[in-house]
Amino acid sequence: MEAQCKGSLADTITLQDILDAKKRIAPYVRKTPLLPFHASWDGDATETKEIFLKLENLHPIGCFKLRGACNAIRLLSPEQLHKGIYTASAGNFAQALSWSARMYDVRCDVIVPDHAPQAKLRPTLELGGHVTKVPFDTWWRVITEHKYEGMAGTFIHPVSDPAVIAGNGTAGLEILDDLPDVDTVIVPYGGGGLSCGIALAIKLQKPKVKVFACEVETAAPVKASFDAGKPVKFDYKASFVDGIGGKSVLDEMWPLVHTMLDGSIVVTLKQVAEALKLMVERSHVVAEGAGAAALAAAAMTGEAGGGKVVCVISGGNIDTNKLVQVLQGDIPESGSH
Repeated sequence: MEAQCKGSLADTITLQDILDAKKRIAPYVRKTPLLPFHASWDGDATETKEIFLKLENLHPIGCFKLRGACNAIRLLSPEQLHKGIYTASAGNFAQALSWSARMYDVRCDVIVPDHAPQAKLRPTLELGGHVTKVPFDTWWRVITEHKYEGMAGTFIHPVSDPAVIAGNGTAGLEILDDLPDVDTVIVPYGGGGLSCGIALAIKLQKPKVKVFACEVETAAPVKASFDAGKPVKFDYKASFVDGIGGKSVLDEMWPLVHTMLDGSIVVTLKQVAEALKLMVERSHVVAEGAGAAALAAAAMTGEAGGGKVVCVISGGNIDTNKLVQVLQGDIPESGSH
């Protein structure tokens, strides 16, 4: 491998794992388009860049998480499948795992934070998932402890499971296939499973390509941790950008995050809303706040650099009322209901 990284997850996940995942999920997960984005904006004008949108919002469940969920469930034994599976998710991974579990007639339980949007919970229930709502602090404890007392079955972590990361990395393989001379990739950061998976897939082949996380100002633990040189807690505040952000970088993810990512670009809620409105009006692409954050980072800050910049539009599951507010030029007040 050309790029080297330290830490158990980094040592565990190889380029071959990602290539194998690509073959494993190919019958179920289709390649998504990479389209050029043409628009003007009142933002950074110091760098000449070409922006491309990696449309992960076009998966059957409307987000990238189908890649990791499908890869993880296909690696389980018949005995594990028989006992059922469960996860903790703000919504998108809940849909992804429920969708994958349905193929095997497997029970799928999902622990969700109480502010999870109905746009993401409704499809989970329709796909046969069993939802348990808990306070955000309890949900975050499940994320950090990898278990929920009293829940049966195999826990599949939405972020740090190696099979999930490898599956997510298949998006990086597709980016290199379609744009071999890419300079920079910007990926929304929720827990690091997508950004690190993509970074592994790309940097293990082309280590000079930059891969940035992007976060929103109300939930930016990666930026704070990079500044501190270690994982630190962040004063998380819920917002309409509900698909990314948390209180901290997971300890098990930090070695991978710190080594494989080139930093984090933080954007404002206003910039995310403007980027989302711009995407809808100029490219006819509907994204959720997390997906629009990548475009905001590329188009409205000076941190992405020049050249060919890919923005990963991670998902499109946004509540209709929030989308209407954004299109009217407003900023939805929060992610709760």
